[in-house]
Amino acid sequence: MVDKSEKVVWLVRLGFAARGLVYMLLGYLALTARKSDVDDGAGDIFRVLHTIPAGSLVLALASAGLTGYAIYRLSAAVFDIERKGSSAKGVMLRIGYFASALVHCAMAWTAAKIASGARDAGEDQSADMAASVLDVPFGEALLGIVGVGLAVAAVFQAKTAITAHFMRNVSSRAPAATCWIGRAGHAARAVVMGLIGWSLLRTAWFGRSSEVVSLGGAINDLREMNTAFLLIAAGLLLFGVFSLITARYRVIPDPAPASRRMGRFTF
Repeated sequence: MVDKSEKVVWLVRLGFAARGLVYMLLGYLALTARKSDVDDGAGDIFRVLHTIPAGSLVLALASAGLTGYAIYRLSAAVFDIERKGSSAKGVMLRIGYFASALVHCAMAWTAAKIASGARDAGEDQSADMAASVLDVPFGEALLGIVGVGLAVAAVFQAKTAITAHFMRNVSSRAPAATCWIGRAGHAARAVVMGLIGWSLLRTAWFGRSSEVVSLGGAINDLREMNTAFLLIAAGLLLFGVFSLITARYRVIPDPAPASRRMGRFTF
């Protein structure tokens, strides 16, 4: 359960900031580096951060922030702190929040491993993890659910890029350009999330872990699209900027009403 104390609020804001740092560096690497430099997505970014002065400390903070963000999204999925309700649309949104929680939890774990100096930390292990899930009972269904969650999240990301619905959660004191920065960022993120979700659905359907693509793999799959790739890479960078802005100006919902429903699962 998320308790709206100052510590929790700051952890959530740190999570938005950490997400912003990840996407800014991801977009920058995609625009400036070779294909092999973004194969592992977030792992490549965390390895870059590890090389800077006090890199381990920066990664530890990033890991803490991403963990806070994952908890925030998990609370939105389970306890409905975003007040999406139990309608078909609300449930789909909350499934998307659950998938987002898993993705950012994996990022936090990767950052923590790289900070600790683990040799294999940050390498793309998407196929290995998918293979492990496929080996458990109902593994295909589990991957399918996560894939559906990401695909649904991608659709809503695309929709909000058009409607700018995300601005309802941003303080009016935010910079005037926040809306357009957010629109570009959400559009780019929708494409990448859709590719990852589709790869998980293919994995669940065919039972082949090789179908899975990571964040870096999804970006690299777009390289042959030339101008479209550049726009998407720039959009990811802008999504990072948007996340940094929302780290300061995001309206964090009060979870108190949901906390009183702890004895009842309201997914």
